[in-house]
Amino acid sequence: MPLSVQNLRRYPFIASLILLLISVAFFILTTNTLRQPIITKTSPFREIVSNVTNSVTYVASDEVDSGEGLDNWKVCPGPLAVDYIPCLDNWKVIKSLKSRRHMEHRERHCPDPNPRCLVPLPDGYKVPVSWPKSRDMIWFDNVPHLKLVEYKKEQNWVKRSGDYLLFPGGGTQFKEGVTHYIQYIEKNLPKIGWGKRTRVILDVGCGVASFGGYLMDKDVMTMSFAPKDEHEAQIQFALERGIPATLSVIGTQRLTFPDNAFDLIHCARCRVHWDGDGGKPLLELNRILRPGGVFIWSATPVYRDDERDKKVWESMVALTESICWKVVAKSFDSSGIGLVIYEKPLSSSCYESRKQNNPPLCDENIRPNTSWYTPLDGCISAIPVKSTWPKPWPQRLKSKPLSLSTGPDAERIFHEDTRRWSEVVTNFYIGGLGVNWSSVRNVMDMNAGYGGFAAALTDLPLWVMNVVPVNGPDTLPVIFDRGLIGIYHDWCESLNTYPRTYDLLHSSFLFGNLTQRCDMLDGAIEMDRVLRPGGVVIVEDTTEMLKKLKHILRSLHWSTTIHHQRFLVGKKGFWRPQTES
Repeated sequence: MPLSVQNLRRYPFIASLILLLISVAFFILTTNTLRQPIITKTSPFREIVSNVTNSVTYVASDEVDSGEGLDNWKVCPGPLAVDYIPCLDNWKVIKSLKSRRHMEHRERHCPDPNPRCLVPLPDGYKVPVSWPKSRDMIWFDNVPHLKLVEYKKEQNWVKRSGDYLLFPGGGTQFKEGVTHYIQYIEKNLPKIGWGKRTRVILDVGCGVASFGGYLMDKDVMTMSFAPKDEHEAQIQFALERGIPATLSVIGTQRLTFPDNAFDLIHCARCRVHWDGDGGKPLLELNRILRPGGVFIWSATPVYRDDERDKKVWESMVALTESICWKVVAKSFDSSGIGLVIYEKPLSSSCYESRKQNNPPLCDENIRPNTSWYTPLDGCISAIPVKSTWPKPWPQRLKSKPLSLSTGPDAERIFHEDTRRWSEVVTNFYIGGLGVNWSSVRNVMDMNAGYGGFAAALTDLPLWVMNVVPVNGPDTLPVIFDRGLIGIYHDWCESLNTYPRTYDLLHSSFLFGNLTQRCDMLDGAIEMDRVLRPGGVVIVEDTTEMLKKLKHILRSLHWSTTIHHQRFLVGKKGFWRPQTES
């Protein structure tokens, strides 16, 4: 019987059967086309399929939206919006503070609810100058601030030259340049061993971070920090140059670092009154300085004899002796600048033999072990009983960290995590996601774990800010033991950094926990604020979380792809909403 329209009408079951066969065939073909290797969800510290070099982008049929329902974005208002930092620019709260004596106005005061506007671009903004050229010059239009050019013009911090800002390597205490200053320190204390024994440094009141920038040539990782104050844009300059830096202040709260973290702490005229408030600022340095580590203080009380400087010096002598810091060097260079180097003890025995218990030893049973909105200690934190110096860099990167848990599986999990990230970065991230790594300098791992992602990238000319969320396992001491840097943070709030300061953001299974406490939309807005135009995010998470995040990022006009139903890669463009005239 020939098949015809008339026959189909006479025998409708034939038509139904044909339609059914066509539907089944279409379903099989579609499924085979879209099916890709599935990686089972695991925690960041467990095994992952590593042989994913030949990955194919997976795009679900419902992921072609353009962010419907999120089309009412507005630009943050006001003439200072281009540099908006929500938790540091909350002027309503700052104006209502009862005191500013201890730098309370420079501390975090986050708005509630989080602002949901987008930070505008400066006029003439360009793709940043690439590293290593950026260490010495950046586009003026990207950070159009001239106050330090005028204020520090005799000290060679920063100079204007046409379309660029230049950084000659000068500083208030670097009369003969930062390179000479670094050599001068090592001459005074040869055991410092830049890049070997001394790997992780904190530079307090860093200026434009030239000290940390030039130490990178010696394999030294410096965390530079300063407040957002009248020294306009110093941290913004540092990050635009490609040098690790964060906004912070030693005021009434602990710095967002763990105990016994830094190999060396440096202060060159950092304007901190170490003996103020009963010595709490110096006790905070003592808390975060590794036992056996050194504090380098280059300031006028070290080498001037006027009455004011003498009093400060005498107070510093009394305070450092009371916490058992030993002077290991004190000298003056040819320019007339001097410094003193103190060493923290390796054990608590000196504390126990003091004639006066002042400042007292902390009661570890009641002392908070967090460093997030925690008041400064007025006591000396204990030195771990088994305190030893880490192995020289780079061996310390993959060695068992001193602060690793003593649990039966802790070391195995640590080494598996290191191996896992090495395989994923090598076999997948590098070359497999379409990321131009040659344009990546400033990287942030938003949920860093043991720092395995950062460890896997150490051979590339970039640096990673490892962020350990405050509501998860405290792995930040391990990260510092490995010779890497990082901070504590709560991603339900804004980060202490300027807009447009990172080239790549990475997160592994962050959003599932985050969305139990706050809105994913706020996290996405913060990523948009922090990331430079042209920058990239790599997010590892569940398919559900990736779809939600993709929807938001598409509304922000980002380009996005999902790989293996597990990794989202998003690229931020230059789009900003139209401003109202």
